[in-house]
Amino acid sequence: MRRLIPLLVLAGMSWPAAAEPLHAIAMHGEPALPANYTHFPYAEPDVKKGGSVRYGVVGTFDSLNPFILKSMRTTARGMWDPQFGHLVFEPLMQRSADEPFTLYGLLAQSVEMDEERSVIQFNLNPDAKWSDGQPVTPDDVIFTMELLRDKGRTPFSNRLTPVARMEKVGTHSVKFVFNEKSDREFPLILATATPILPKHATDVAAFEQSSLAIPVGSGPYRVKSLTPGERIVFERNPDYWGKDIPAKVGFDNYDRISVEYFLQENTLFEAFKKGVVDIYPDGSPTHWARAYDFPDVQNGAVIKDTFRPEVPTGMLGFVFNTRRPVFADPNVREALALAFDFEWANRNLFEGAYTRTESFWQNSSLSSLGKPADPRELAILGDAKDALDPTVLDGSYRIPKTDASGGDRKILRRVVELLKEGGYTIKGGRMSDGSGTPLRFEIMTQTQDQEKLAIAYQRTLRMIGVEATIRTVDDAQYQARSGTFDYDVIVKSYPSSLSPGIEQVGRWGSVSRDREGSNNFAGVADPTIDRAIEAMLSARSREEFEAAVRAYDRLLIAGHYLVPLYHVPEQWVARRSYIGYPDKTPLYGYQLPVWFDKRVQD
Repeated sequence: MRRLIPLLVLAGMSWPAAAEPLHAIAMHGEPALPANYTHFPYAEPDVKKGGSVRYGVVGTFDSLNPFILKSMRTTARGMWDPQFGHLVFEPLMQRSADEPFTLYGLLAQSVEMDEERSVIQFNLNPDAKWSDGQPVTPDDVIFTMELLRDKGRTPFSNRLTPVARMEKVGTHSVKFVFNEKSDREFPLILATATPILPKHATDVAAFEQSSLAIPVGSGPYRVKSLTPGERIVFERNPDYWGKDIPAKVGFDNYDRISVEYFLQENTLFEAFKKGVVDIYPDGSPTHWARAYDFPDVQNGAVIKDTFRPEVPTGMLGFVFNTRRPVFADPNVREALALAFDFEWANRNLFEGAYTRTESFWQNSSLSSLGKPADPRELAILGDAKDALDPTVLDGSYRIPKTDASGGDRKILRRVVELLKEGGYTIKGGRMSDGSGTPLRFEIMTQTQDQEKLAIAYQRTLRMIGVEATIRTVDDAQYQARSGTFDYDVIVKSYPSSLSPGIEQVGRWGSVSRDREGSNNFAGVADPTIDRAIEAMLSARSREEFEAAVRAYDRLLIAGHYLVPLYHVPEQWVARRSYIGYPDKTPLYGYQLPVWFDKRVQD
């Protein structure tokens, strides 16, 4: 019936019946907060607004329009930025950081949709206004979708692909009906990941051009001033329409926000030390352990905070390009993955700060580690379950630990055995196939840290006659080669959430294997993986969803498509002592949009 919906609509027949208006929508299950909720649990509703904060970022900008192709490398942070909060432009709904994937009313105060999610209606808040005082209308929503489709960059340009039709309903509502390219996640993506732009204040003809003209937005801040490439200063809009709606109570607490731009990370940190920047998120364990010996830390003017989110670890690794014949055999990939001595690298390069990553959704209910495959998973896996490592299937799989010597003989012996199963033996000191061709490949790196890891890996591989060369390239070359899959091995990160969705098709789906610019860096095309992704996308209940992701996790682990590296189970942030935050840390970790200036609280 769903595939007929566009035809019925075009024929002038009625839309599918929707349920009563909802204050929130969850990807799976029910929203945690009731319709009469007053604020998100991780926001401080009584915080006094005022003061200022200075953020720092590495990069530059030459445009205040982050939605066009020309802005992809030079981004004006804050215009549309979930880390700092959407300061100028807003989506239809606000995501809660304390639930896996649940949206609450923002520009749209409620939604209506059918059980199949084949149609959704957004009912706009009648109080929603642009910064120039004009109301936000359904015409703005439709205008935005069409403009971004025609002139926006990816992914904004693809928003209408699953949409069969849009229609204005009454004075304050807009309805979308979806085609067969949609899935159950897409209505949420549409609601939270698409900015709404003012039709009356947008120059369509010049939209694709870089511009520093001050835009009109619906968000809590306006651009006050800017220095191209160096600084953007935002000021609170005292007439912000949404300051009292529940999804915004306790947010947007500063009167003034500045975003300072720096060309290098070390320059940004030096600016933080000097008090030019107020907050410094730190992702390096060695830097976190060694770099904070300056006076402001000792006298309490700078405070180091550690947060523990309850989200999956994600996966970082040396990714094998299986489009290359040398990586076609899973035994070879497993052997090469096993050869990396994580324990040596962790001890000698990172002061033991990291934990080995063994699952794409480690530290969450979505991980297959420690959980035997249940009947739901077995049904998804089908006959492929018979080819899986039994330890992966029963949940006992773990990566063997080395003695941290950089050349554990027991581990290397197993590596050689696996390579033999893949057709390689050591001949004249070189690992070679039956025709005498040596096992060799290139590792492409982008940063000094990646290069250090690659050198450690190279050293161990050399012990068993495998020749790995290392090529460190600049950002432009790295992006160009990774986008066209022109590499043997590459270092990539796969962030994970508690609600993985359509992005997985671009990472591991067969349709993305040969699509240049996709994130299918490993070149995977496996019908069982496709089936697991489809089961994940079509799941209705949380139980079905978790089973699908665990089955998917097992397939990715068993495929040995990369060398799993490491993660830190904590978030590290250094801040000036006058910057404060609420007591509760939500599911996804610290949230800068609810932090505040303590100097105005008394």
